[in-house]
Amino acid sequence: MTHRDETAKLVAEDDRRDFEFADRGFIATRKDSLILRADGRVAYDLSSYGFLNAPAPDCADPSLWRQAQILTKHGLFKVDERIYQVRGFDVSTVSFIDAGAGWIVVDPLTTIEVARAALELLGEHVAVKPVLAVIYSHSHADHYGGVGGVINASDAASGKVKVIAPEGFLEHAVSENIIAGPAMMRRARFQFGTTLPRGAQGEMTSGLGPCPSAGTLSLIAPTDLITHTGQEMTVGDVTMVFQLTPGTEAPAEMNFFLPQFKAVFMAENANLTMHNLLPARGALVRDSKAWADYLTESIRLFGDKSEIMFAAHGIPRFGSHEIVAFLTSHRNAYKFLHDQTVRLMNSGQTPAEIAEVLRLPEILSKQWFNRGYYGTMSHNSKAIYQRYLGWYDANPANLNPLPPEPAAIKYVAAMGGLDKVMALSRQSKAEGDLRWAATLLNYAVFAHPENVDARELLAQVYTALGFESEAGTWRNIYLTGAQELRHGPTKLPPAGFSPDVLAATTTSMVLDFAAVRVNADKAAAKPFKINLNLRDRDEHILITVENGVLIHELGVVDPNAGATIKLTRPDLLMSLFGGVPIAARVESGDVMIEGDAALYQAFINLIEPLAANFPIVTP
Repeated sequence: MTHRDETAKLVAEDDRRDFEFADRGFIATRKDSLILRADGRVAYDLSSYGFLNAPAPDCADPSLWRQAQILTKHGLFKVDERIYQVRGFDVSTVSFIDAGAGWIVVDPLTTIEVARAALELLGEHVAVKPVLAVIYSHSHADHYGGVGGVINASDAASGKVKVIAPEGFLEHAVSENIIAGPAMMRRARFQFGTTLPRGAQGEMTSGLGPCPSAGTLSLIAPTDLITHTGQEMTVGDVTMVFQLTPGTEAPAEMNFFLPQFKAVFMAENANLTMHNLLPARGALVRDSKAWADYLTESIRLFGDKSEIMFAAHGIPRFGSHEIVAFLTSHRNAYKFLHDQTVRLMNSGQTPAEIAEVLRLPEILSKQWFNRGYYGTMSHNSKAIYQRYLGWYDANPANLNPLPPEPAAIKYVAAMGGLDKVMALSRQSKAEGDLRWAATLLNYAVFAHPENVDARELLAQVYTALGFESEAGTWRNIYLTGAQELRHGPTKLPPAGFSPDVLAATTTSMVLDFAAVRVNADKAAAKPFKINLNLRDRDEHILITVENGVLIHELGVVDPNAGATIKLTRPDLLMSLFGGVPIAARVESGDVMIEGDAALYQAFINLIEPLAANFPIVTP
């Protein structure tokens, strides 16, 4: 039985319970399917997944098709008498809790436009009330970025609105994507299929939720931090009991329980899919053991008390027995994944060998929410290996291998040349051995990137692999690879930081980001030191450039430095990252330089521009 036959059989036998939960409590959706940005561009199109209202075609895995149908149901839903959700407006879900005098907003989506549209839909069909509090369940942008659409910063600063988050939220929210942000954003195009056409032959969700919205990112700093499990907080007439779960799906994350409603909010720790321990876009490897252990704690703390479970993605679940069974099975899947990966690792198997044989027990794998729509057993087992042992599998041949391009040239030559590799690839493709065909053709493309036939044949193989993938992420990765082989990378501008995120970024983080963009040859050519005085923040920073590195020290002033520059942080940011010449600001007196004025420009000249569109599937 092929994998597609297996998933088709599972879909045919589906009891449709998830569809029932997904439909339950539906009130209404927007009349206008387009949610627009201020500049008229589309932030989100609610009608764009309409193609899913049909049986699964041959170009889509039936199980992923079913998952996408559930995830893209959009509109306002009544979860309980005083709990509502707006789903399908973004990759994540926003929840609204009626606190009597106003609303508690939980995880306000990714961007301002969709969050505002969700709040407006709630007001239109339930009640227009002030927002009393916003809860960020964790430190990922799709759970805080839309906050500016439901409150404003002055209301938070004045204490009119609480902004509640787990301890460490702000640090992780602004730091996780800064240092490696450019590479993460480039890779994220593959994970989410952002450049693919939406449809049966293209992007059809990531498996975790619909596509991320394309609006305006915002961030308002928390006013109230949750520091320990069991901490209680009352907003309006609603009391919440929190459970901290750091190091699970996010470095700073928390669940909470609503005793008066017998409802538990599970953040992104319990989903409609196996999650990923290492996103394809890249991140620090997550701790599957801690994830399982915190789910055990959730069951003990809230399981038999809860009649409702809702979360930051996916759909609610109802009934204590259903909730405990769901959390227990989900916990067991993560625990099995961790324990058996480590067992095989300790027996000497390598990441590729473990990934090839590791499968969930049937009793777990048949549960839809344990299937690999977003994270997979293959990808996750490799992440666990990496967390414990790193990238090296202990085989000396893999200690210092050749880079992809020279290795490919030698492999193709050893196999008898390009024509021979192409013939073997066509044979493997015809026999259905797509993974081997992809391996052969990847060598061919890296050895002969100018060969159109090799690129096209590899694109066909990637397309076939994408069409048969049950994981939404894998489908998007393969189809984006095919797209780039045929047309090259889509030329997108470098991703910038939103003003809110930039304001929350410490000067130390800004200079760390500058340091990883320093051209080492330039930095080694002429050592120097400068003092920076950021007048608007009363910050003093010593910048040292030597031996090819940039070092910064906060609160340090060197009287022997070659220059002292007095400026505001906006001037620093615009000259450092925006390419804005400083000369006019010096002439106007807004920037003052004592000593060698050329040193500040030498500092700026060290910073290389971002490469937003570097090649991935070609040399």
